[in-house]
Amino acid sequence: MNKRLAVSLIAASLLASGSAFAQSTTVQGAQEGARAGSEVGGPIGGVVGGTVGAAVGAAVEIPNAVITAIPRGERSVVVQERVVVGESLPPSVELRVVPNHAEYRYAVVNDRRVIVEPRTRKVIRVID
Repeated sequence: MNKRLAVSLIAASLLASGSAFAQSTTVQGAQEGARAGSEVGGPIGGVVGGTVGAAVGAAVEIPNAVITAIPRGERSVVVQERVVVGESLPPSVELRVVPNHAEYRYAVVNDRRVIVEPRTRKVIRVID
């Protein structure tokens, strides 16, 4: 029984990590981690998943200075794909460097400003 519980907790932690990475805040990471953990490991899995999700969410949280540095009023690109956190933008979308924050990229897609992980092109935050 203990071995089964340990395997469940490890699986919950792994699921929570992936779910929380796509989120942009600690709170959202904790909520998603708890949900994923409880699905796999019951109440104990929910606690472990929430803790792991919060930690991972905090690690990927985007500073307000980055969000406020992204200009408004830029021309939007229209794509057919849904623009959601965790999904990659198509290659046709030009990624721009966030002013004063070269480690971040952004794009304006379907009239929404989004922050993108440059290497994978995955959306990590939808601003508006």
